[in-house]
Amino acid sequence: MSTASSTAPAAAPPQPVFDGRLAVGLFGILLAAMMAGLCGRIPALVSADWQGGLGLARDDASWLITAYSAGELAAMPFAAWFAITFSMRRFHLAMLAAALVLSALIPLADDLPLLLFLRTVHGVCAGALVPILMMAALRFLPAPIRLHGLALFAMTATLAPNIALWLAAICVDRLEDWRWAFWCVIPLGLTAAAMVAWGIPKMPLALPRLKQANWFGMCLGVCGLMLLVVGIDQGVRLDWFHSRLIVAALGCGLGFFLLFLASEWLHPAPFVRLDLLRRRNIWLGFASLLGLLVAMSSAVALPANALASLQGFRIQQVAPLGLIVGLPQLVLGSCVAMLLYQRWVDARHVFAAGLACMAAACWLASGINGEWMAQQFLWATLLHVIGQPLAMVAMLFLIVSVVQPMEGPFLAGMVNIVRVLSTIVGSAFIGQLTLVRSRFHFESLRDHAANLLPQWGGFDAAPIGLAETFIREANVLAVADVYRAIALLTLLLIPLVLKLQHIPAPVIPAVPKSTPPASSAGATS
Repeated sequence: MSTASSTAPAAAPPQPVFDGRLAVGLFGILLAAMMAGLCGRIPALVSADWQGGLGLARDDASWLITAYSAGELAAMPFAAWFAITFSMRRFHLAMLAAALVLSALIPLADDLPLLLFLRTVHGVCAGALVPILMMAALRFLPAPIRLHGLALFAMTATLAPNIALWLAAICVDRLEDWRWAFWCVIPLGLTAAAMVAWGIPKMPLALPRLKQANWFGMCLGVCGLMLLVVGIDQGVRLDWFHSRLIVAALGCGLGFFLLFLASEWLHPAPFVRLDLLRRRNIWLGFASLLGLLVAMSSAVALPANALASLQGFRIQQVAPLGLIVGLPQLVLGSCVAMLLYQRWVDARHVFAAGLACMAAACWLASGINGEWMAQQFLWATLLHVIGQPLAMVAMLFLIVSVVQPMEGPFLAGMVNIVRVLSTIVGSAFIGQLTLVRSRFHFESLRDHAANLLPQWGGFDAAPIGLAETFIREANVLAVADVYRAIALLTLLLIPLVLKLQHIPAPVIPAVPKSTPPASSAGATS
């Protein structure tokens, strides 16, 4: 089994002084992580326009979305290791450049196998950018502002997915060209590349690590994670275990992934430090993150899908909901960070308060009926605006505070594995629950109508459009059930969150006012 000393770099470079130049570089890494999130989210939102523009069948287009998610998840456990080996600056710029080139080229391809390959590689390159954000925040930020760095990382989950709806509306309804769903991220990526190249310091290569790496385990992990994504993401569409493909993907993926974990546990220089899961805040925090991301998906994605199905809304008509949730996160994340620096604040209670807000939002939205428009979701949306940063920033603080600085790269990979996999599992859970409940409600309405046939004078005298009315009402009732289920799941997370280890607020060292230096304890993080 590995230890922290065996997995740390042999000669760690000295801690660079945090100044304006380094701050610019870190902001560039943040922009790159945001771009990575948009690379996956925007094309998924305009998939109907995408498949129409390329002349693809609906099933084929769904595989292109799955391919990106599979590549993204496969890169998560290993990105931080490569960033240390080849230096953060070099590796980040290489992955960012590759992601930008693929964003430019993918809309020009029209062959499905080629598109699947390019989209998978696109996911790998973009997915490698996100763990480096947490790694850089833990590596470079001093204690007095480190929580603000975690708040910036939280925006990859609270800001990017929500503003993607607005950007997708601009690409399709304003620019009237689905290809801009890929091209719109290029200016953001070029800006990020310039900031990273100028602001992040050059670091030496650590090429001897290449001989020590668990390459066989990496192959197992990549295959296992990609197959799991295929099985989970396509499960609802192919009816889960009634499909041999899904059975094979889930079975082989789980087998490869378990072998990967065993290989990492036994290897002296692993990519993933599994012994970190012994710490209560990490394994409980990861379990909470799964439910948290499901709850967060009910803020914008679920209302958008419901309004598209019930009212025929286009993306442009529901994009304001995404802006209402996303834009305040630019400020609220740092506000929560400042709150967590107060000695009288318990981060577990902040986390629980955020979950309570989201549970209340889901309960309000469960009152949906067939007449609802976007404005009826406003109060639920505002509760999500408050609850998401409270929960996400507090959760990251509770998890990060139990690791040492040299363990940061390992934690960054693990957090993002859980984040991406939780998003995929949550989407599959909502899709399957919606399908099951809509069938249940449709059958109930149909049976009730059958009992009324004698009063109508037979089937021929039944109201016109009865089947369409049943389908519509069944969908409304199914969405309401999904909201109630998410509200219950979110409430059940609160006792779990309160079981986390209490972490006191970080101690910010006071700036000495006198000329003679005074001895003081170092800041904790």
